[in-house]
Amino acid sequence: MKYLFVSTIVLLLSSCSPQTPKQMPAPQQNIPDVRLNQEQASRLSQLAFNCIGQPYPNKLGQVLGDSTYLAEPRALHPAFYGCFDWHSAVHGHWSLVRLLKTFPDMPQATEIRALLSQNLTQENIRQEVAFFDDEFNKNFERTYGWAWVLKLAEELQTWDDPQGKQWREAIRPLENLVVQKFIEFLPKLTYPIRVGEHSNTAFALAFAWDYAVATERWELQELVAFRARDFYFKDQGCPISWEPSGFDFLSPCLEEADIMSRVLDPREFQDWFAKFLPNWQVMTPAEVSDRTDGKLVHLDGLNFSRAWVLYSIAQKLPGQKEQLSALAAQHMAKSLPQITSGDYAGEHWLASFALYALSAKDKLK
Repeated sequence: MKYLFVSTIVLLLSSCSPQTPKQMPAPQQNIPDVRLNQEQASRLSQLAFNCIGQPYPNKLGQVLGDSTYLAEPRALHPAFYGCFDWHSAVHGHWSLVRLLKTFPDMPQATEIRALLSQNLTQENIRQEVAFFDDEFNKNFERTYGWAWVLKLAEELQTWDDPQGKQWREAIRPLENLVVQKFIEFLPKLTYPIRVGEHSNTAFALAFAWDYAVATERWELQELVAFRARDFYFKDQGCPISWEPSGFDFLSPCLEEADIMSRVLDPREFQDWFAKFLPNWQVMTPAEVSDRTDGKLVHLDGLNFSRAWVLYSIAQKLPGQKEQLSALAAQHMAKSLPQITSGDYAGEHWLASFALYALSAKDKLK
C-alpha cells in the first residue's frame, strides 16, 4: 500500500511539472506556391486604386478643438483622404508605388500614375503637415500611421523613376515631420505597447528601422536599436498559445521577433529567439467568422502579417527555415483568396497586407 501511495504521488507531481511544449508536425506541404505575378499585381492594385480615391465612408480619427474643425475628408487630408482612414490611405499609396516598381508595364500603370500625381503634390503634403501642427492633433496616427509614412518614403527612395522622384520630394516634409516625432516620442515611451492592433510598438520600430537603413537616417536607426533592446532583449517564453485576440491584425509575439531579427546580429538573434519563442509551432491560421465586420476581419490581416514575419525571420533561422516558410504559406493560403470579399470592411486595407507578405516571400532566399 505504501508503494502504491508513493507511486501515485510521483505521478501527480510529474503531471504538474513544467512540460516542454509538444512539437507540432511540420505544416502540410500541399499548400499552393503563391507568387507575386502580374495577374496578382493587377488584382491588388485595383483594390488600392479604388479605395485611395474613395472619401466615404471615412473614420477621421481627429480631435475637434471647436466647430471649425469639422470639414470634408479631402479638405482635411488632400493627399490621404480615402480608404476609410488615414493610415489605410497612406499604405494604399505605398501599395501602388510598390506594384509600379515591380511591374512597370502593368495594364493599370497609366491610371495609377495619374492618381498618384494628383494626390502626392507639394501643396497637398503641406496641408497634411499642417494638420499635425494643431495642438489637439499633434499625436495623430501615432505610431501606426507614422510607420506607414516611412514605408512609403522608403519605397520611393529606392525607385529610380522620374515621377517617383517627384513624389519622393513631395512627401519629404511629412516624412521629416514623422522622423522627428519618432525621435521625440521613443525616449519618452517607458514601456512598449504589446497589443495586436495599431499601437503595437514593435511593428512601428521595424518599419522605422527599415526606413532609417534605406535613407541613412542614423540617429533614428540608433534610437530604434537602443529602444528595441531596452524593451525586448530580456523577454523569454512569449505566450504565443494565447494568440490571437479577437481583433488582432498583428501578432504581439511575432512583431517583437521581427524587430529583434533586425537589431541583433544573426547568432545573437538565434539564441534570443530560442528562449523567446520556443513553441512557435503551435500557431495555426486565424479563422474569420464575418468579413463584413470591420474588427473581426482584422484576422485576415493577422494571417498576412504573421506570414511576412515568418518569411522574414526564416532567413535568420536556417535550421528552421523550411518549417517557418511552410507555416507562412499556410497563413497566406488561408486569407489571400478572401481579400476581394466584396465588403469594404476588408477591401480598403487588406491588399496592402497581402502585398507586403508576398514581397517578404520574394525576398526569401
